[in-house]
Amino acid sequence: MMQSNNKFLNLVNHPFLFRLYLFIKLPAAFFSGIRIRECSNSKCITSVPYKWLTQNPFRSTYFASLAMAAELSTGALALNNTYKRNPEVSMLVTKMEASYFKKATGITFFTCNEGHQIENAVKEARNSGEAKVIIVKSIGKNKSGELIAEFFFTWSFKTKSKKNK
Repeated sequence: MMQSNNKFLNLVNHPFLFRLYLFIKLPAAFFSGIRIRECSNSKCITSVPYKWLTQNPFRSTYFASLAMAAELSTGALALNNTYKRNPEVSMLVTKMEASYFKKATGITFFTCNEGHQIENAVKEARNSGEAKVIIVKSIGKNKSGELIAEFFFTWSFKTKSKKNK
C-alpha cells in the first residue's frame, strides 16, 4: 500500500484552506456550498445544501449540484493518492451513472468508502505505466439517513510521461 498523503488530508480537512482551494480550483463547488465533512485514506463524506444556488424549479437540489458533491467524495480520495506524487499520475472521470430515489430538499451527504480500492488502482497504474480504470460508488443520504441518490464514477488513472507534462 502507498504511504498516506498527510499533506493532502491536512488540506481537505482544514476548513479554511480547503475552501480557498475550492475557490481557486472549483469555484462552482465553492459557491454551491459544497463541503468536505470528513476525509481519510479510506472514506470521504461531502455535503451539498439545498439553497438558492443549488435549487431546481421543483423545490429540490438540482441534479448537477448533487453530482458535483458526489464526484468530490470520490475525487478527494483519488487526489489523496495522486497529489504531489512522483511520478505524477493523471486522473480523469470517464463515465458517470446516477440513480435518484427521493427529492433532496435539505442538506445531502455523499459518502464514498472506496479509498483503498482507489489507492490500489493508482498503485497499479504507477507500477505498470498503463492506464487503470476503476468504478467507485458514492451514496447520497439526507439528515434522516434516507437514500437520495447513488452515483457510480468511472475513474481513469495513468502515470504521466515526461512528454505529456
